[in-house]
Amino acid sequence: MKKLSRRSTVVTGSAVLAAVAAGTFGTVSAAASAPAASSAPASAARSSATMTTTHLTLDSATKAAEAALDAAKKENQKVSVAVVDRDGNTILTLRGDSAGPQAYEAAEKKAFTAVSWNAPTSELAKRLDKAPTLKDIPGTLFLGGGAPVAVKGAPIAGIGVAGTPSGDLDEKFAQAGVAALR
Repeated sequence: MKKLSRRSTVVTGSAVLAAVAAGTFGTVSAAASAPAASSAPASAARSSATMTTTHLTLDSATKAAEAALDAAKKENQKVSVAVVDRDGNTILTLRGDSAGPQAYEAAEKKAFTAVSWNAPTSELAKRLDKAPTLKDIPGTLFLGGGAPVAVKGAPIAGIGVAGTPSGDLDEKFAQAGVAALR
């Protein structure tokens, strides 16, 4: 191994010290610029810039969907049941034994439609006479079978049922899901 001259040793040592010092300075600078933990109470964070919303839990969504599916089974109906959150995102969908292939998607769309307008889809279908373009909104289905879930009048979820010969029956079963949450 070749021995470094005194000058090379000093230059190399200086470079190493400079690198270590730069790293230490960068770490100290980063720590100094990080926001300090606020000593203000947590309630001070609440302002007109934030809001609190209510959401249906997965357990509650499951309870509602199973109640709707059970109500349909009691009447020998083969359905699919969907539960969506306030934003229309699917929480879960249950496809009943021997439910038709169209029922799965139709149940999701009915649930989405019900929560979007905070009204049963059978009522919304009646509005098509005055506003026929409502049916053109993507992801919606204006047939009976969707029911909103509301807390203090505000929609927090939608339950959709599809697969029976009638929208009235689908909606009856969706309402059984809503009732299971009371």
